[in-house]
Amino acid sequence: MARRLLILIAVVALLGLAACGDDEGSGSGQAQQQQSGEKTTTEADLTDTSTKPAIPKPTGEPPRKLVAEDIVKGKGPAARPGDTVEVNYVGMNFSNGQEFDSSWDSGATFPIQLGAGSVIEGWDKGLVGIRAGGRRKLTIPPEMGYGAEGYPPDIPPNETLVLVVDAVSIN
Repeated sequence: MARRLLILIAVVALLGLAACGDDEGSGSGQAQQQQSGEKTTTEADLTDTSTKPAIPKPTGEPPRKLVAEDIVKGKGPAARPGDTVEVNYVGMNFSNGQEFDSSWDSGATFPIQLGAGSVIEGWDKGLVGIRAGGRRKLTIPPEMGYGAEGYPPDIPPNETLVLVVDAVSIN
């Protein structure tokens, strides 16, 4: 009798542990989203160059120098001054996380001839070395952006800019 009671307790304990496990119908929302193919807005999503990136709001103090970080390394030759880089981009203000412009919204890429002075210095210098298919995050100090004047109404004076730029092609 005692043996049957111990077996019954063991079975109940095992069933209890099995009920605590995670299956496809339970678990975290993130796991459910991953299983269904949906994505959460995280920094990991920045690696999908086929979609408009959702840039996380910056924290801390803005850097004093240009910061260029490759999120996705492209293929082929690196862009050099004089090359024209066709890009998709999203730009936001560092101070408040507000998006100020996006080529994704217009549906058209933006051509930049590197080193020609046709764009702010942060773009000209920050995109040197990017490869076709690459995605780069640029954090541009005011001196290499719009400076003390800003670009009203969307970019305040002395604003640090954050851009995520995709190199669609390099010619």
